[in-house]
Amino acid sequence: MRRAGLIAAVAAGLVMGAVQPVAAAEDFVRPNDRRLAYEGHWGRTAEAAVTVNSGSRLGFRFAGDSVHALFDVSSITVPAQIYVSVDGGPKQLYAVDREDIEITAAGRGPHRVELSVKDVFSRANRWTPPLETGVVLTGVRGRLLPQHPVHRPQFAFYGDSITQGVMALCEVNTSDCADGTAAYPTLVADALHASLTQVGFGRQGVIQTGNGGVPAASDAYGWNYAGSRADSDSHADVIVVNQGTNDTAWGSTEFRAAYRAYLDQLRSAAPHARILALRPFNGSHAEDIAAVVAQLADRRIEFVDTTDWLTLTDGDFNGTVHPSAQGHRKVADRLITLLEGAVSHDHHA
Repeated sequence: MRRAGLIAAVAAGLVMGAVQPVAAAEDFVRPNDRRLAYEGHWGRTAEAAVTVNSGSRLGFRFAGDSVHALFDVSSITVPAQIYVSVDGGPKQLYAVDREDIEITAAGRGPHRVELSVKDVFSRANRWTPPLETGVVLTGVRGRLLPQHPVHRPQFAFYGDSITQGVMALCEVNTSDCADGTAAYPTLVADALHASLTQVGFGRQGVIQTGNGGVPAASDAYGWNYAGSRADSDSHADVIVVNQGTNDTAWGSTEFRAAYRAYLDQLRSAAPHARILALRPFNGSHAEDIAAVVAQLADRRIEFVDTTDWLTLTDGDFNGTVHPSAQGHRKVADRLITLLEGAVSHDHHA
């Protein structure tokens, strides 16, 4: 009798012992869990979700009064900067320089978190692992709730440091002065309730390679970073290209061939997307881009003449090349006007 009781007690202990780790495991959510909703270029596995792009986003819902975002910073020398907003409230700025960032909320919830990447410094290695900068999320600890599925048009923006938001806040090329969320891609996508892919690499062109080990636009397209394929590029409903500013060292013939090859690449990957080919704000290769678009004769690819959208004397730039937050707002307003009439029709067509 006592032996049976002992066996029962041991069995109960084993069951309890088995249950405890399972409860703890449920508290830890892996980066590829469906309760985490990513926007932009993220390389995702069960071990990590990695982005090297300013403007990338992550959203999730949780119950309770806090949750922990977990990161791998072992190879990071220049920490990325992120904003965290809870329940639509003010954005809190963090440097991703530690393995655990606690996010708190008032009340038991449910709560909604949006994490947006303010800046990934363009001049540190952010292409070939081990990365010196970038966001490497290893999981979330807390009581996460299921996502409500939302079907939205998919917008993709490809460009250089301007698309990245470099110097949007002030005139120095540092992460403090950069803000991808103040740049026109984020502003346009938010205004038109679109899902955002924002890919901007400092110094990059269609021929010119980027800073931080990033290849030229055509070689970088379709990749999150070296060795990690991007799966979101082919789903775009609208693609906005702002390339050419950094290709001034090349003449018309070389540039036109490279720019055309790049547009062909985008069209091949996203057969139904509406593609806007922007005239660079400083006018670089403007005639070449217009000529390439005309030559392609694709009614879903259009040249967007940005002449006079921004002026150097009105505070639209920090320095001579990079738009200020005010300049980005002006660009966004123009693009919103161009796109808003067509978005709902295009998306349901």
